[in-house]
Amino acid sequence: MKKIVIAPQGFKESLTGLEIAQAMSSGVKNVWPEAETILVPVADGGDGTLQALVDSSGGEIRTAKVQDALGETIISKWGALGDRRTAVIEIADAVGLARLAPDRRDVRNASTFGVGQMFIDVLDSGFTDLIIGVGGSATNDGGAGLIQAMGGKLEDENGDELGRGGIELARLHHIDVSELDQRMNNANVVVACDVNNPLCGPRGASAIFGPQKGASYEDVLQLDSALQNFANVMAKDLGADVAEIPGAGASGGLGAGLMGFFGARLRLGADIVLEAVDLESHLIDTDLVIVGEGQFDRSTVFNKSPVAVAQRAKQRNIPVIGISGSLGGGFREVHSHGIDAVFSLVNGPMSLESAMDDTARLVAIATEEACRAIAIKHH
Repeated sequence: MKKIVIAPQGFKESLTGLEIAQAMSSGVKNVWPEAETILVPVADGGDGTLQALVDSSGGEIRTAKVQDALGETIISKWGALGDRRTAVIEIADAVGLARLAPDRRDVRNASTFGVGQMFIDVLDSGFTDLIIGVGGSATNDGGAGLIQAMGGKLEDENGDELGRGGIELARLHHIDVSELDQRMNNANVVVACDVNNPLCGPRGASAIFGPQKGASYEDVLQLDSALQNFANVMAKDLGADVAEIPGAGASGGLGAGLMGFFGARLRLGADIVLEAVDLESHLIDTDLVIVGEGQFDRSTVFNKSPVAVAQRAKQRNIPVIGISGSLGGGFREVHSHGIDAVFSLVNGPMSLESAMDDTARLVAIATEEACRAIAIKHH
């Protein structure tokens, strides 16, 4: 084995993609000391996307003081990529559900105002290209708060400014963008999105994602109606008819807001990341690809990065092995999507806590044993 590409995503609540890749590399070197290992941490638009893109581009993590979904001031992170032009924002880090204790969650009044504050910080720092990871928000306001933070006016029929939160959009009568931050006219916004839900209706933002944010049946009906009104006013005042575009319902309708106000493009998160890390060029003359995530299961085949990497490797007939913390229901489905064999870290009875505390060593062992199996064949 002369060249091995190592392209795992982070293991949730354990190690980053780069740390996993480094552990895999040490396992490889125990079998093939002369091999060149190329470390390409990846992600799929969800957790870890910011870190993967920063690590692979030689960028840095920056911080901004913003408001969480309910208006409390917090310190949030964003990624300044190595090209000094592209910034990465993970919505969940500013207005995420995980930021709020269960008893604080209030989907009716939660706002994306803090995301708008992050946009301003990014623009102030001279960045023009924005990659937005939209999973895990506590909000259902269609991006209305973001627009308010950036100078846009959302008014009721008396010309009074709306309050914050998705429920307020039921009163929206007019959108005024005359004072919206003009720098966004020259910005390029790409949304990393792995859902294809429309904004409203039985498959819309409120019905599908509202309940997990604490919405009751009554809340869902009212929030859905409010978002429908938002869509109608956007179409009337901005000429942007975005409600039915797949992905408009992402992150409480933020997908719709970003498309309607800023002409954002929605793309699969894994595709954005693999392009940004230039995976294709790394695969040239590669003998083996190693992928990984916290658990391989049935969901891995749905736009997740291990399969996205594997499918690109298969176009070049490169064998692919996968290393994961555990193997869940339906994990064998990955074999028909380009991952030739998978190996679990857990090599004996142990608690989840023990495994997570020892992840790097266990990853190195599992990778080494997988490589030894391959070496037998080559020998």
